[in-house]
Amino acid sequence: MTFLTWLLLGFLIVCALSVALTKNLLASVIILMSYSLIMSVIWILLQSPDLAITEAAVGAGITSVLFFVTLKRIHAIDEDRKDQDEQKS
Repeated sequence: MTFLTWLLLGFLIVCALSVALTKNLLASVIILMSYSLIMSVIWILLQSPDLAITEAAVGAGITSVLFFVTLKRIHAIDEDRKDQDEQKS
């Protein structure tokens, strides 16, 4: 395996652990989006462009947008901003 492959696998492990340990919902969605982008690069390296395009479009694109809309509708993004503002004061 090349250095790039090991590096990408390391990033996947870090992303998976970060999502599991993060309590901030917005940060979890962003980390999950980067996880999907890394997976699409790995699919390209495995010479499977159809899966890479699907992972990038569905995993990083559509799913992330749906998560952001859901967080906005349940006012989780607004609560995170209020918590940050209170901590600054």
